[in-house]
Amino acid sequence: MMIGKQAKKKRLQAARSYLRSSEGGFTIIESLVAILVVAILLVAIAPVLSLSVATRVQSRRIELATQAAKSYIDAVKTKKIAAPVETGATTTLTAYSAPTSTGTLTCTANSYCTVPTGSSLYCIDFDSTNSCENTSTTDMVIQGFRYNLANSNSNDATKGYALGVRVYRADAFALSTTLSRNNESGDYKKVTQATFTGGTGQRKAPLVEMITDINDTVPKYSDLCARIKGPDPTNTPNDVGCTN
Repeated sequence: MMIGKQAKKKRLQAARSYLRSSEGGFTIIESLVAILVVAILLVAIAPVLSLSVATRVQSRRIELATQAAKSYIDAVKTKKIAAPVETGATTTLTAYSAPTSTGTLTCTANSYCTVPTGSSLYCIDFDSTNSCENTSTTDMVIQGFRYNLANSNSNDATKGYALGVRVYRADAFALSTTLSRNNESGDYKKVTQATFTGGTGQRKAPLVEMITDINDTVPKYSDLCARIKGPDPTNTPNDVGCTN
């Protein structure tokens, strides 16, 4: 009889022990503390993640813009793309006005735009829609222009010229404003977009600016001098050995 009672008592103790172990776990306070710690960690690393993603996207955008600029320059050199129209007596890259956007962009892929007019804008269609839209974040619009320091040659592309390009995001033309450019004011002012950014970048600013020399005929040193020589009343050689 005593043996039966002891066995029953042991079974009850085992049952109580099982119930206590099955009811173990986090309390509400412990759970709230854990949630609070996780929230603090997320708040701390969120800006870093955002900056990393934004910089990566901007870096890719500038890479595409550089690719577009080089492709345009190569095509103009080989005459697959017509040289941009010379307008005015501009003599430097920074002196050439930035395009003015009216909020409308009409551009067929791989051709000069019809709207806006007067800025020799060329469409590079990266999203394969056969046009550049002002809602696209991947299409690029190139502003091409040529100039010559020798005014007598400035309107004659066959005598060679300096070709300048600025590459803008297509979505910049959704704005109704004049876009930005380097040397926008009297003193030198750099506005070209940087790779490192914490946001979407400055849409109005060019992604890339480049300049190169174009010769439609056999290059001659005298032609180069005619294009780059500056005023030299003393008739002495300038930095590149050219004289007036």
